[in-house]
Amino acid sequence: MPLIVAVPKESAPGERRVAMEPSVAKKLAGLGVEVWMEPGAGEEAGFDDSDFSDATFVSAEELYEQADVMLRVQAPSEEEIGRLREGAVLIGTLTPYRYPERVRALAERKITSFAMELIPRISRAQAMDVLSSQAAVAGYKAAIMGADLSIRFFPMLTTAAGTIRPSRVLVIGAGVAGLQAIATAKRLGAIVEAYDVRSATKEQVESLGAKFIELEISAEGEGGYARELTDEEKRKQQEELAGYIAKADCLITTAAVPGRPAPKIIPASTVEGMKRGAVIIDLAADGGGNCELSVPGETREHNGVVIHAPLNVPSQVPLHASEMYAKNLFNFLSPMLAEGALQPDWDDEVVAGALLTRDGEIVNEQVKQAVAGA
Repeated sequence: MPLIVAVPKESAPGERRVAMEPSVAKKLAGLGVEVWMEPGAGEEAGFDDSDFSDATFVSAEELYEQADVMLRVQAPSEEEIGRLREGAVLIGTLTPYRYPERVRALAERKITSFAMELIPRISRAQAMDVLSSQAAVAGYKAAIMGADLSIRFFPMLTTAAGTIRPSRVLVIGAGVAGLQAIATAKRLGAIVEAYDVRSATKEQVESLGAKFIELEISAEGEGGYARELTDEEKRKQQEELAGYIAKADCLITTAAVPGRPAPKIIPASTVEGMKRGAVIIDLAADGGGNCELSVPGETREHNGVVIHAPLNVPSQVPLHASEMYAKNLFNFLSPMLAEGALQPDWDDEVVAGALLTRDGEIVNEQVKQAVAGA
């Protein structure tokens, strides 16, 4: 019997993405795999069931009972994990540090699970990098949200009533999300400045037409990530940034440390120094936020400054986010497929890096320690 790759509806509140798109379903079918989907799985992302001509639609109950490989956007609940047959394979963004109880459930159910966000960020894995693809969506949307909430135009306008000056946008964090925010804000006509603790990002920032802010603090880390700053470094960073932030009409923050709470780099005192009508878009809200005054999932005002802390931003652009995510999944899964069967190379560093649970054990050491301490 051919391998069954199953795609259910996402169950997380507010999640509009889906882990499949029509061209990926066609490619999987061409590799001798059967794609099964739950009816309506792609509706929130803008896909009709009829768009998936290469997929078979079955009930959720049958999907969970028969799935050999299940593709998800977000981690399934404990109840959903219990519905998977023992020995099935699960691939998705599983956020193991946030949901240790789900990791335990996966191990107990003897599910072989792969967390896409744990894939090592090496050159040949770029096409599988869900963190980058979804961060690009978030960065784009952040600039749009900033322009929407602002009391000012972003571009310079020359009108019969006079000339309107362009807004000043400051982006903190020049990873994928930050760079996309910079590019989008520039397209909208704003004057853009950016800061990152990694000095290596200066060239990328300037290539997009933004000014790079250079501070005394540097935090180059391994694998392209920033290391966590010491308390003294954080204090100096906040003091130096405050002057630049005070001039900004829109501040977009994207700083995150994988597997840890987002660093608090914008204290209340800095917000109080911002101009009335300024906007903060805190893209790190899923990790608690970069701003001390951010309330994840809420929009609030403090001294005339709007602080917007949206959750799951990629889900706000669900069609294109789903397209990119599904292609990331295909690029990860397809090398494991041979003659319609799943044959992972356990010695491959990409496969090994993403592997979370197997044969009833939590195999990722960092996650294992975190789960044990939870």
